Amino acid sequence: MTQIKRLNKDAHLKAFQVDLSSFPSILKFIGSLEQWLVDSDMHSSIQLLVNNAGILATSYRLTTEGYDQMMATNYIGAFSLTKLLLPLLSNSPVPSRIVNVTSFTHRSVSGMQIDKGTVSGKGFLGLRRYPCAHIYEYSKLCLLLFSYKLHQQLRLMDNSCQVSVIAADPGAVKTHIMREVPSCLSRVAFVMLKLLGLLQSAENGARSIIDASLAPAEISGLYFFGGEGRTLNSSALSYSATLAEELWNISSDLFLESKLASIGTSTSD
Repeated sequence: MTQIKRLNKDAHLKAFQVDLSSFPSILKFIGSLEQWLVDSDMHSSIQLLVNNAGILATSYRLTTEGYDQMMATNYIGAFSLTKLLLPLLSNSPVPSRIVNVTSFTHRSVSGMQIDKGTVSGKGFLGLRRYPCAHIYEYSKLCLLLFSYKLHQQLRLMDNSCQVSVIAADPGAVKTHIMREVPSCLSRVAFVMLKLLGLLQSAENGARSIIDASLAPAEISGLYFFGGEGRTLNSSALSYSATLAEELWNISSDLFLESKLASIGTSTSD
């Protein structure tokens, strides 16, 4: 915020904190955002949503809803936040956009089972060893399936819909996402990626996200990769209409369950 103010002293800014693995936290954020828009006498809309939050957990941790924390943060939270913000995005007087930040690691998923256990992460609870890499890859594929499905849903609802959806893949970026991985392993991984010329700084890694955010309004349903306006096809699995439909239905069920639970909690309080 300080840096933006330095570049534009007239910028009207407000920072909000939200935990995407917690549905009550998401609801609280939505309420705070809507109130801020009203108090600031601004149009009740938003023009850009970038779902960038993501973690690489190395152990099984449950959220308050009983979901695996990595699935909740990387996918379920993004689905829920997007669903709750759609009215504000649709209300925008100018074309608005959703950018879902995915990962090239989604290509490692060769087969996918869509059910409540896997989407919520509960199905991984009984395993002797926590498959952190597999769950991370799975969560990023879910985000892609959701992106393409939402793009289609918005177009089916209204051909003149001004809300576009784009997936953005930064590639290999040197961030703190591997902080839970043993330091010896993360160092080796970064060295190998650097030797291959694949490791980017966080600043360069943001280019695909910026490209996706600033693409022409008619651009939707694409996969931006690595900057310079480059687009690619994601994995064949990510375009499965059957998987996308199954994921949409289960995600919607989980969303409704979380919403009802939150209403029940607030009523009892």
